[in-house]
Amino acid sequence: MLAELHVENFGLMETVRLNLGYGLTVFTGETGAGKSMLIDSLGVLLGGRASTDLIRHGETRARIEGVFEDLPAECLLRLEEAGYPAEEGQLFLFREINATGKNICRVQGRSIPLTLYRSLCVGLVDIHGQIEHLSLFSPETHQDLLDALGGLHEEVQSVNQAAKAYQRVIRREKELSVSEEERQKREEFLRYQIEEIDRVNPIPGEEEDLIQEKKRLSNAARITSLVSEAYGALYEGSSGKLAAFDMLGQTRKALQELERLDDEFTIYEQIESIYYAAEDLAEQIRTYRDNFEFEPGRLEQIEERLILLKKLHRYGANIQDILEKRETMYQELEQITHVQEQFETIHNEKQTARQAYEILAERLSSKRQKIARKIENGLSVELADLGLEKSRFEVRFMPNEDPAIGGAETAEFYFSANFGEPPKPLAKVASGGEMSRLMLALKSLLAKVESVGTFIFDEVDSGVGGRTIHRVGEKLAKIAQDKQVFCITHAAQVAAFADAHYGIIKEVNGDRTRTIVDSLSESQRIEELARMLGGGEIEITRKHAQELWQRSRRGTRHDARCSNRTV
Repeated sequence: MLAELHVENFGLMETVRLNLGYGLTVFTGETGAGKSMLIDSLGVLLGGRASTDLIRHGETRARIEGVFEDLPAECLLRLEEAGYPAEEGQLFLFREINATGKNICRVQGRSIPLTLYRSLCVGLVDIHGQIEHLSLFSPETHQDLLDALGGLHEEVQSVNQAAKAYQRVIRREKELSVSEEERQKREEFLRYQIEEIDRVNPIPGEEEDLIQEKKRLSNAARITSLVSEAYGALYEGSSGKLAAFDMLGQTRKALQELERLDDEFTIYEQIESIYYAAEDLAEQIRTYRDNFEFEPGRLEQIEERLILLKKLHRYGANIQDILEKRETMYQELEQITHVQEQFETIHNEKQTARQAYEILAERLSSKRQKIARKIENGLSVELADLGLEKSRFEVRFMPNEDPAIGGAETAEFYFSANFGEPPKPLAKVASGGEMSRLMLALKSLLAKVESVGTFIFDEVDSGVGGRTIHRVGEKLAKIAQDKQVFCITHAAQVAAFADAHYGIIKEVNGDRTRTIVDSLSESQRIEELARMLGGGEIEITRKHAQELWQRSRRGTRHDARCSNRTV
């Protein structure tokens, strides 16, 4: 439930602080006083659109803070998984709207992105405005509402998964069901491409090796000259000049003699190491020279091979990609050439998938039928309580031909407000007042199964009058036995049932106007009821308000557990 609400510089509200409790809480006031603005601020707190137009004139920012307690289990789990666990069972929300356009969202005192913020607010409050019942005009919403009332979420999920599995098989079947001519053309094209690759028969790494070999052969003459020059200078010598290796030998001999004559001379080992290293280097150069071959025509062969490999690059950037492409084409060719076998496999899969769907869908349909009867019977009672004793509400099912998301049927609500008139689609027969009462009756049923802890009704009594308005108040009080209920109303008959009553007024102070929200005492409530009743001599109206107050207090009243005050 919403335990605390603090609104600052939002619309005409300068500072509003509310400590809220269980039961039915009503907000009343003159038209334009700012009642709906209070609900708007709560909508922003829950992640709704935050426009700079909502900031109080002359201020740079607006703030809304809320504290929620007794959170539903799924909300607690969602907060835990997101890393924002409830502190002592409480959830702290904060929104700030800045004139600069930058908005701040905080959960448990930590700033988070708006998208995540909204997801964490899901399931906290159910807000129903003056035209919220218009969603009932859309048949697409009826089945979801039916399933919600029946608690059929898991069954619907299972059916949807089975339907998707069946539809995947159908898509595969359609992909295979191309014309024979197209399939033949595709087969010939794939065979041509595969054969083109196979004729070249590329080997991974081959292209890089050929490019390196081409580079060597293109410089063969220069390589031969350089290796002969290096080997001659190091080991063979020329034109009466000693080779470097011979000179190292002379140096080695001299240093060896020097070490024999002087014990302090200790560098002979270094020349020894250099001498044998030079000998080893000379051997490596000689081996390279002897093994270097220049096969006539080899360079032309390499260039021709590289041209063939380059043509295959339309299948991939390198040989590995080309071979992977070939494998993909080969698998497609296999599918095409064995299409009849695949059709048989898919046919079996389709039968299995359809049977699995039909079993789950039949179970869901059976449960929906039972829930539909319960809803019809339950709404019959609820609507009678709201002055629609002669009305009829029916849930009708239209079958879906193929396995579909949502199940084997589609539900639609039918309604008749008058005795003797057959039920017709809801959107075609219900007036505004009738729809308000129908929505309230549905919510009365939902209150028993929904995990949302707080319901908000914005002028749900719109279009309702006479004795029925009293019954609307009773119905709201009944819902408040299981939920925290807030209601904006212009009807004294509804307000009289509240466990807590707030008066909303506009006050002019100097050159500024502000909205004030005050918690009303018993005597103030009676005065407000008299104002709402209006008309006639004031004492008679006050007496009527007193009687209305006392009548609403009679009978068994639930424990409101309310602690309400405003600052």
